[in-house]
Amino acid sequence: MTGTDTPREPAVRRGTRAGGTGAGATGPAVWSRDFALFFTARAVAALGDTMLPVALAAGLLEHGYGAGAVGGAMASSAAAFAALVVLGGVVADRFSTRRLMIGADLARLATQSLAAALFFTGHVVLWQVCAIGVVNGVAAAVFQPGVASTVPRLARDVQGANGAIRLAESGAQLAGPAVAGLLVGFSSPGWVFVAHAATYAVSALCLLLLRLPAAPEGRGTATGPRPVGTPAGRRPGAFRADLVQGWREFRARPWLWGVIAVWSLYMVAVWGPAVPLVATEVVGHHGPRAYGLVNSALGAGTVVGGLLALRLRPRRMLRAGAVALFVFFAFPAAVGAGLGVAAMAAGAAVAGAGISFWGVMWATSVQTQVPADVLNRIHAYDVAGSLAMMPVGRALAGPAAATLGADRVLLAAAAFSLVVPAVMLAVPAIRGLVRADARAPAS
Repeated sequence: MTGTDTPREPAVRRGTRAGGTGAGATGPAVWSRDFALFFTARAVAALGDTMLPVALAAGLLEHGYGAGAVGGAMASSAAAFAALVVLGGVVADRFSTRRLMIGADLARLATQSLAAALFFTGHVVLWQVCAIGVVNGVAAAVFQPGVASTVPRLARDVQGANGAIRLAESGAQLAGPAVAGLLVGFSSPGWVFVAHAATYAVSALCLLLLRLPAAPEGRGTATGPRPVGTPAGRRPGAFRADLVQGWREFRARPWLWGVIAVWSLYMVAVWGPAVPLVATEVVGHHGPRAYGLVNSALGAGTVVGGLLALRLRPRRMLRAGAVALFVFFAFPAAVGAGLGVAAMAAGAAVAGAGISFWGVMWATSVQTQVPADVLNRIHAYDVAGSLAMMPVGRALAGPAAATLGADRVLLAAAAFSLVVPAVMLAVPAIRGLVRADARAPAS
């Protein structure tokens, strides 16, 4: 029997946080039948997403386009996603998140099938590839906000669920590019697009089979509490009012907007320039094989960070996550200092563990501290604020490296990577936030 969004248990009383009530008080903490379906959907989709850059690069270069065209094709999807994800959060709070996610997967199944047809026939036109990227970005903007509210509805142990999903994403980061490279090497880029389309088909099927419990009610909307009997998605109040309400809820939490404000600087000064400059430095001095080794070490580190996040249960999650972020210093510092490949790989592994552990602590904090009826909108603001500045950092990386030298820019990024967690730890609202289940009264 296919899943529905009808509740399988009594509704949670008003005001309950979105902290893992969906699995039921006596159900499995993480690995229920429904969470396994959701986990499979996320793991398979993540595998496909890590294959896409290889397919775009190989396919466009094969048809005579340059690096600028590859960057433009990738940017088309990212720009559409960043521009619309906040609106996607409002839509996700008004309608069935499961149906929206299935629709987004089916849309991307169609677009990637079309892309495969373009590359198989050899009629590859850049604007058509970019248009497909825009549609994919719109679909991702509709899909992504619903992820935040789905996890606590399926698992009582939200941190454990996020840790498991992080491990799946880390595994995809390791396997996806390798699988795509084999498909390109032994066949053609078109088959990578076929494989990518198939991952969305699997994701949509898993979500279709999902029995998603009803979301716990929160504190109402900008127009007041939802009247009894009014279905979600049809409640009174304008779309704009929901957007404003989401912003008010976001602004009312200093720990939330404080982290995102600092993280925006992190994107500009650390992560944005580190990704392209590490690639150019490692490949330029040690070759592509060394860069592959360093990337694999980074992926292995994220697996370790995910495992640590499954076992460690800090009372103040953001404080623990911020402490873990300090170790990211080792990655850009090792490359900027011109150390050997082994040292750079070790730095990448340590950095991957730190960033992965932080990611689980942050995602769990958002999902368990924010009321369910605004969680999708809050998550959308989180995603938009966190990612909006990354293109700025990448755009500034080239001019900064040309002026100062890539090694000095990476050393500066390493130094700033120590400043960011220090600032977060200096903010009482961030370092003092107590995990939701530690504050909850005993049943």
